[in-house]
Amino acid sequence: MAKMTIQDKLALLSDAAKYDASCASSGTSRRGSRDGKGLGSTTGSGICHAYAPDGRCISLLKILMTNYCVYDCAYCVNRVSSNVPRARFTVDEVVWLTTEFYRRNYIEGLFLSSGVLRSSDYTMEEMVRIAEKLRAQGFRGYIHLKTIPDASPELIERAGLAADRLSINVELPTDAGVRAYAPEKNPDQIRGAMGKVRLTMEDYGDRTHTGRQRGKFAPAGQSTQMIVGADQSNDATILDNANRLYGAYGLKRVYYSAFSPIPDSSAVLPLIDPPLMREHRLYQADWLLRFYDFGLDEIVTRDTGGMLDLDVDPKLAWALANRDRFPVDVNRAPKDELLRIPGFGTKIADRIIMARRTGTLTLEDIRRMGGRIKMAKSFVIARGHTPGHHLDATDLRQRFVKPSQLELF
Repeated sequence: MAKMTIQDKLALLSDAAKYDASCASSGTSRRGSRDGKGLGSTTGSGICHAYAPDGRCISLLKILMTNYCVYDCAYCVNRVSSNVPRARFTVDEVVWLTTEFYRRNYIEGLFLSSGVLRSSDYTMEEMVRIAEKLRAQGFRGYIHLKTIPDASPELIERAGLAADRLSINVELPTDAGVRAYAPEKNPDQIRGAMGKVRLTMEDYGDRTHTGRQRGKFAPAGQSTQMIVGADQSNDATILDNANRLYGAYGLKRVYYSAFSPIPDSSAVLPLIDPPLMREHRLYQADWLLRFYDFGLDEIVTRDTGGMLDLDVDPKLAWALANRDRFPVDVNRAPKDELLRIPGFGTKIADRIIMARRTGTLTLEDIRRMGGRIKMAKSFVIARGHTPGHHLDATDLRQRFVKPSQLELF
């Protein structure tokens, strides 16, 4: 067999990395240097796009170091029993690729994951060496390392000192699911590693007696990923687990990855279409839980079997089920009530509160602010507008239901 070129490896190992969703680089400031020197600029096969909270689109080189793996997780295309082509980057090859892409402003950083080769410590050591070598060569871009849970604490500490973000995948929503489909992995060990990362971040964040911090350890925090649809977990179970992970480990994000039957798929997994709309609704619900003060029992109820409504977004589904809470007067309501209105986000709520100080607002005023009036008008009172009997209409929900516009990438 002909020897693989670095381009061949890039094609194979960037494609293998597409199953990992957790590659957003939000929550960090750019690493600087006192002399202002460093490679690349962030003004402005293997490249993925992620979005920061401010809506800025950023580009990352997203690759696996290797798709060889000693584990046999049923849902993973790279499991040891899978009949797929294999490849491995050397440390220097990843450093060269990242640096060259960065010099050309193709990317703003690196998202690096890997199958487990030989052992967890051996693989983690190689990944850490990549990050450390990039930093030693003046690389100031973003680095996200996928951390191996049973790697030694020393390696994880080195990883956090070189990388901006660390992530450790919990894999599936429940321990039972992990035991069934990834029996070689230990859920307690995974959570233990996440806890150690949080404690180390706090330790490095503490001030010394001189008032200085020890250093920057994973300044963009840590994240995790759950696969959706491979087991029988309902949305309530998934979101409840996510809530506990946010609270216990101070995670920046929980990512939801729609399970898709993979090449040479294991017979123990369901043959389903990728539940992309379900993944999308979970992200919307996650946002309501974290930033809109919704309770889990408000978003998913027993009446729906613990599943989100796929036809309408979770806030609209809540509003339709709680019509007695509406209409809301946009010229009088406090912010927490404005945030419950379908079609309004945090920015619109703040703009409304600011603008109504100088006069009463119409729907057109709110439309100019960016509010989604077509969705909101049935739930609000504004100057010159009341919803009338819209809220009592039996077909109100149906007016919002459209064929899925979710694009498949």
